[in-house]
Amino acid sequence: MISIREEITIAAPPDAVWPILSDPAVVAACIPGATLTKSDDKGAYQGTMRVKFGPTVAQFRGEAKLAYDHTARRCSIEGRGIDGRGASRANAAGLVEASGSDTTVLRVEGNFNVTGPLETFANAGGVHLARAILAEFAENVAKLMAMPGMEAGSGDETAPSSAAPLSGGKILSRAAASWVREKFSGKETK
Repeated sequence: MISIREEITIAAPPDAVWPILSDPAVVAACIPGATLTKSDDKGAYQGTMRVKFGPTVAQFRGEAKLAYDHTARRCSIEGRGIDGRGASRANAAGLVEASGSDTTVLRVEGNFNVTGPLETFANAGGVHLARAILAEFAENVAKLMAMPGMEAGSGDETAPSSAAPLSGGKILSRAAASWVREKFSGKETK
């Protein structure tokens, strides 16, 4: 099991950011390579996640169950997926919480596990890949917040159709930066 614990700052107050973060369609549109394909009224969502590594593309299809505590601005997530070839499987559980006053501190804490052919990659660099995806997600939320009419409660929390897929070059540069920060901070990821 691989653990991740990250904090991301978004330059807008939590009251303005939470309506976006509590809309699964908007969140999916801000995650690079993610697409929401189906949802139900019980908090279950189906979708895909696509990441390109040069000529290789990994695409998982799966399901996530979300449970919101709007008062605390918190969401628990349980997800599972299988890659397009059916050989690798992923399971994840986590908690996302938005806090702060003038800016939003988004705390992401969770665990994930990958089995199959992609297991070695996940164990070697999965945390760094997750950090790269979270950084890109935060940038996309910030761009969305900067759009006209995005005031809290305006009802205009319309997401872009989809974030651009996270490319291998961008993954490598962000993952390398994550690895360097980890090595120089003296904190090793397990």
